[in-house]
Amino acid sequence: MATLIRPGNLRNPEVADLFEREDPERLFDDLREIGHGSFGAVYYARHVAKKEVVAIKKMSYNGKQSADKWQDILKEIRFLRSLRHPNTVTYIGCYLKESTVWLVMEYCLGSASDIIEVHRQPLREEEISAICEGCLQGLSYLHSLGKIHRDVKAGNILLTENGTVKLADFGSASITSPANSFVGTPYWMAPEVILAMDEGQYDGKVDVWSLGITCIELAERKPPYFNMNAMSALYHIAQNDAPKMQAPDWSKDFQHFVEACLQKSPPDRPTSARLLNHEFILRHRSATHIILDLITRTKKAVREFDNLNYRKMKKILLYETESQQGDVEDSTEEDPAGGDSSKSNSITSEKSVISAGVSQSSQSQSSSTNSLHHHHLLHQPPHSYQTPSPPLLQPSHSPYIAPPVPPHHHHPSHLPSHYSPQSPHHGLVYQHQPPSSLSPSPSSSSLHQAELGIPNNNHHPLTPSSPLIDSCSITSITSTNATSSTTPTLLLQLPGQNAPSTTTNNNATNNVSTTVKSRRGRPCGNPGEASTSNFATIKTTSIVSRQQKEHLQEDMHAALSGYKRMRQEHQRALVKLEERCRVDMENHKHVLDKEYEALLTQFSKELEKLRQKHEKEQEKKRETCSLAEKNLQKEINNRHANEHKQFQSQYKKQYKENIEKWKKELSQDPNTPKKQREAQLQSQKEYLKASERQEEAKLLQQQDEYLQLEMRKFRRRGLLAYYIKEQSLLKEELTKREQQLEAAHSMLLRHHQQTQDLEYRQQRAIHALKEEQMNKQHQTELGSQHEYIKRVERDLRKKHALQQKQQPKSLKQKEIEIRRQFRETINIQRQQYKEYKTQILAKTPKEDQRAIIKRLKDDQRRKLAMLGEQYEQSIAEMLQRQSLRLDESQVVEQQQVSEKLQRELEMLAEYQTRNRQQAEAQRNREKRELDERVGMRRTLLQQKMTEEAARFEHERRERVRLMKEKHGREMEDFDNESQRYGFSALQLVESSTERWPDEFCLTGPMLSLSLQHFE
Repeated sequence: MATLIRPGNLRNPEVADLFEREDPERLFDDLREIGHGSFGAVYYARHVAKKEVVAIKKMSYNGKQSADKWQDILKEIRFLRSLRHPNTVTYIGCYLKESTVWLVMEYCLGSASDIIEVHRQPLREEEISAICEGCLQGLSYLHSLGKIHRDVKAGNILLTENGTVKLADFGSASITSPANSFVGTPYWMAPEVILAMDEGQYDGKVDVWSLGITCIELAERKPPYFNMNAMSALYHIAQNDAPKMQAPDWSKDFQHFVEACLQKSPPDRPTSARLLNHEFILRHRSATHIILDLITRTKKAVREFDNLNYRKMKKILLYETESQQGDVEDSTEEDPAGGDSSKSNSITSEKSVISAGVSQSSQSQSSSTNSLHHHHLLHQPPHSYQTPSPPLLQPSHSPYIAPPVPPHHHHPSHLPSHYSPQSPHHGLVYQHQPPSSLSPSPSSSSLHQAELGIPNNNHHPLTPSSPLIDSCSITSITSTNATSSTTPTLLLQLPGQNAPSTTTNNNATNNVSTTVKSRRGRPCGNPGEASTSNFATIKTTSIVSRQQKEHLQEDMHAALSGYKRMRQEHQRALVKLEERCRVDMENHKHVLDKEYEALLTQFSKELEKLRQKHEKEQEKKRETCSLAEKNLQKEINNRHANEHKQFQSQYKKQYKENIEKWKKELSQDPNTPKKQREAQLQSQKEYLKASERQEEAKLLQQQDEYLQLEMRKFRRRGLLAYYIKEQSLLKEELTKREQQLEAAHSMLLRHHQQTQDLEYRQQRAIHALKEEQMNKQHQTELGSQHEYIKRVERDLRKKHALQQKQQPKSLKQKEIEIRRQFRETINIQRQQYKEYKTQILAKTPKEDQRAIIKRLKDDQRRKLAMLGEQYEQSIAEMLQRQSLRLDESQVVEQQQVSEKLQRELEMLAEYQTRNRQQAEAQRNREKRELDERVGMRRTLLQQKMTEEAARFEHERRERVRLMKEKHGREMEDFDNESQRYGFSALQLVESSTERWPDEFCLTGPMLSLSLQHFE
């Protein structure tokens, strides 16, 4: 097993070759953060020596799972180094500084997602076509190399200064195709990626699906299911039909292109190379200026947005100054109506409360805006009950309020219903309805100027003299969201600074101006450094700042990252188990093959020994036959020699007797002369000798014929005995081979049973692991969903508590507004009363003036009492109406949220039930397939065994037939030879009078019977 390498260790030459030796902090300067994510941060930087602009991706491998992080970093470096294409980000170098990897790439202006955020509206069709063409060129190149990107989305599609589309972020890429890892961003994942572990592998067509989702993102500013929890989106993508374009006004070519990319079945989905010839891509292929125009418009929008942020901060500073000076003026203002001192003091105190209420109104607006922004982050659309305290002037009337940029991960579907691209101030529009019973009052010019941020010529604005508001702090302030989320912090710093100073204010304004100019690509210091510090981007400062804040909110991504990590661990465990099962199966097959080969080798040796034994026995049989033949021939020759001797002795005896007899006969006849007698005797002797020779020749001929016949008989018997021996040996060999074949078949059956048991055992282990992993996955999904529900409910309670907490402020401001109108009405009535009293007294005699004055005072008191009662009634109605409206809307919102969460929980349970049923069906299908494989293998084995048995039986019959033919042919040749020697077949088959060994006493019928028995 390979040893684990410590993260950051460069002792391996292959790893060391990936990193440069220089110190990156000395090579690069002017680092500015331009992006943030789970991996770390991306920086704009300048190469000190080459004077070229680069992008640096800093990736740290410290913390938990550092070994996995290190391997992922190495994989991304190797992947990026291997790419050479105009539509992929160019690799420049890689450095290792402490525990952080600096991956240096070519600098790009920003992503397609940044363009959507800046413009706050969808892209045009020709712009989407141009971006898709560049993406398809890059994807086609990757797929031709057998690689998969696996994280195609608008945020990973970058644009360069010359309008080239670049694919970036290869941290999720796969160097092999097909793959089966759970990798990617949930909303852009293809269904086969989500179900990869359950249904098999996927290929480069998953990038085509992600490109289709990206087209919807560019056309609708958000991918499908983006208003859902990321976990909920996963099972919606897996079980629902493919998403479609919402707006019907797109061209048919574009809609067909998206439908082709989002084919649910991967075989029906076209490849990236094929999509390059789609009509939607070919229609705008020659228009190279489209992306350049888009980049130009985006840069202009970024500059305008930065200017708006600058003016907004300037307005906030001036507004606070005007508000504080207005408080001083209101506190020194006299009562124009006169009257007793108590009334004058009360009116003065009311004015001071109204002045303080202006500042509170600004703070209430900011906090309400923060509440709305936080509400958007929870994916909850706001309701009509949200009515924070109204400003004296509608914010939509002010050209200095910067329109808010929608968050990168929260799209228009989460915005209020009254939001539209034409009405960008969706976070600040509140309707103000004064009580109908009170007459309206004229607006204050000073307050109007303070609200608009226009400096008043009569007052110097208040600005802080402390170094807290410098260029850095202003930069951090202007980089926040345009919804004034940082306004309360700034206002908390300003009241403590009471000394008015025009110079200080101008310095702070200049700092803001300098920061904005640096964001617009202009030099911050010496104009001569403009060429080296030019920072061109299509990202606003608020986008980068928001990405940093979202990265700090780890609990928003912890559930999904933990879910991904769990799925990857499950996959690794499953792959490890499958690999172990494969190794065990290979070892098992190797052992069985080795055992079977050993058995076959043993059988071969046994057969070889048996053949050698048979050859020896056959040789011994031949020697025995030859020896028996010699012995028989010797015995017959000896007997014939004795017979010949007996014949000679007997013939000599007869010869003597005949000669004596003839002598006697001749001697009895004396008349016969002696010579005649001698001649007769000599003639008789010659006759006797001739008879002896004739008889002796006849005897020798008979003996020779007998010897030849007996030898032919013996040879025939010996040949038959040898044939019988051969047949017995062949029978023994075939019997041995049959036993070996049966033993081999028995071993094959035993091996089949062992393999079957191992396969079933491994399948049970894999199924148990999958079931355990599915249960754990479902528990994690349910736990994540419950945590999501708790988080949403907790945030909703916090929001309602904040609304309840802010309600007294809002009611206080409304009450102050009603009181101000009531006070103005009283002042008007007092003025009218003075004029009316003057007119009456001028026409009334002096003695009646006292009564008239008393009557007028009583009438005035009665009207003031009626106004007071009306004021109290208006206050009570307003409080009751606001409380009821807030309670009812909170209950409705809570019910809607509860219903939505319960519906998502039910859908998750339904998805898990369907997933469990599919998994059970998959397991049953795999069991059936294994049963079929085992049955097929058993059938093939039985068929093989039957064929081998039939082959053996055929070989047995063939060898017996060949042996019989050989024996018959040889016997026929022997008989033919015997006939040529003058021996008939009957003579050869007759029993012999000679005494033969028992093994040669086998007759012809016995031989035929033995052959028939052998067959």
